[in-house]
Amino acid sequence: MLNFIEVFDIMHVEPATGASVWTGLSGTRTALERDGHLIEPKAMAYYPADWIDERGYLDAELARRHPRPWDI
Repeated sequence: MLNFIEVFDIMHVEPATGASVWTGLSGTRTALERDGHLIEPKAMAYYPADWIDERGYLDAELARRHPRPWDI
């Protein structure tokens, strides 16, 4: 059985347009709250827990090498 964990993309708002722009980082709820980011509960995906680093952020290189069929 695989151990998956929910992660959220870190987005910033583009001041000129109001559009959301992905920062290139994704992390766990705990990491994002600790680092002062707001969480949009609808914008989550699930990744294997061993892809999360010690800070609570997704290892982007692993995520790029593998497809994400488990996204919600």
